[in-house]
Amino acid sequence: MLRLNELRLPLDHSEADLTQAVAGRLGVPDAMVADARVVRRAIDARKKTAIALTYTVEVEMADEASHLTANVVPAPDTAYRFVARAPANLAHRPIVVGAGPCGLFAALVLAQMGFRPIILDRGRVVRERTKDTWGLWRRGVLHPESNVQFGEGGAGTFSDGKLYSQIKDPAHRGRKVLTEFVRAGAPEEILTVAKPHIGTFRLVSMVERMRASIEALGGEYRFQTKVVGLDLDASHAIRGVRLEDGSTIAADHVVLAVGHSARDTFEMLHAAGVAIEAKAFSIGVRIEHPQSLIDRCRWGEASGHPLLGAADYKLVHHAANGRSVYSFCMCPGGTVVAAASEPGRLVTNGMSQYSRAERNANAGIVVGITPADYPDGPLGGIAFQRHWEEQAFAAGGGGYAAPVQRVADFLAGRPSTALGAVIPSYKPAVTPTDLAACLPDFVVAAIREAIPAFDRQIRGFAMDDAVLTGVETRTSSPIRIGRGADGHSLNTRGLFPAGEGAGFAGGILSAGVDGIRAAEAVALSLSLDARFAASARDFSWMRSKNSEVNP
Repeated sequence: MLRLNELRLPLDHSEADLTQAVAGRLGVPDAMVADARVVRRAIDARKKTAIALTYTVEVEMADEASHLTANVVPAPDTAYRFVARAPANLAHRPIVVGAGPCGLFAALVLAQMGFRPIILDRGRVVRERTKDTWGLWRRGVLHPESNVQFGEGGAGTFSDGKLYSQIKDPAHRGRKVLTEFVRAGAPEEILTVAKPHIGTFRLVSMVERMRASIEALGGEYRFQTKVVGLDLDASHAIRGVRLEDGSTIAADHVVLAVGHSARDTFEMLHAAGVAIEAKAFSIGVRIEHPQSLIDRCRWGEASGHPLLGAADYKLVHHAANGRSVYSFCMCPGGTVVAAASEPGRLVTNGMSQYSRAERNANAGIVVGITPADYPDGPLGGIAFQRHWEEQAFAAGGGGYAAPVQRVADFLAGRPSTALGAVIPSYKPAVTPTDLAACLPDFVVAAIREAIPAFDRQIRGFAMDDAVLTGVETRTSSPIRIGRGADGHSLNTRGLFPAGEGAGFAGGILSAGVDGIRAAEAVALSLSLDARFAASARDFSWMRSKNSEVNP
């Protein structure tokens, strides 16, 4: 099989044009490449007057070696392969704590390898969780254990459903994630487009189907089951997990996939002596523009073409105060959503459906925070986030109304008293005010400098009536739970920290990949333990036989 890279074609090309391009690259008749398969399609918008599509294509040919060039190479083997199979007679089933993308894929791969995992989640099944989440958005009623952050599917369920990442992936775990999503009902195009996404409504049913697959393979889900402690032996190794109802489940292999907002779990782990360190994250606001403005700036006259869809952007600015400002979790044709998980604290996030058809584009505009900004130990970042979430809750006037401000007012340093042409999408309500009260001074200064700079890249970004909504604080986990090359916690044998909450992922795809990585580490560890136990039994048997022969 050959792979052809960088085939560039006009936006309105035909299928025959692609076949001709493949044949021309190989120097063969069109009929010889009729079965060419597209493995990647990307948009080349470097020239707005000549937007094109670039393809990576695979095709099978006779005498393939004679066709190899810089842009025609052997097709890589992207198949995912399991690292182990469950041995018989395991003492304990592995436990997965958390049913977000990381926990979902850890559980799925463990189940596919025959380990019959037990999955514990503090929240509710995804359908019930969706109702609870809408309760916050429509009525301002927060369910602390079932919301945007907690429950089946994790925070990624209420997002844009982006499925791309910049992680290195030589084991093709990312391909495994995408393939399983397609099997669960995602559109097949996510296997080929350069920036795939799914959207919230599709994710709900996909998560349900994946749960059914795990259960069919012997996995067991326990929802509304909160882990509140660890049972550790004298060497600080895992013997089980303690639940909120007072019971304990025995286990010697526990995947910790709790997500970036499980603050009480982080506090419990720290109190238990698990190795945790503070890490950098970012905070800021959400900005909304008319999606049509972003489309025109990115696509020019091609704006509205069905192959292009709603345009996105990625922006970075290095401010004079030494801070980096960047766009985060950009949601084309989406909405700003309430993402709180604790009473009296206000958090925002962005979400899109698969169609990306809402009138506004939104993105986080966030500023990097380091542990030097909160020098209060490993959990200092949690206190830092909570403080600014409380300020935002107060500025919004309570009831989870979000504080908002026109860009013109924010740049001028004056409170907003009314809004203009851009209607904020956040629910349940918004309150025009001064966002400077909701963020550190250095964050406000950096964003005020960045917005005009971004306007030079996207004309209209600094439009007067664009809306800022505060605050965005959950960009990533404020801690890292250290782990070794074997996947075990640095000082708690049998605990496998993984995903966003442990500080090893950011987004659905990378969290899913890290969940697979954790499942592999568990499988290898359990297989090694089983082989060691079998060897010990054999040695004991041989020694007893030897003593019978030579008393």
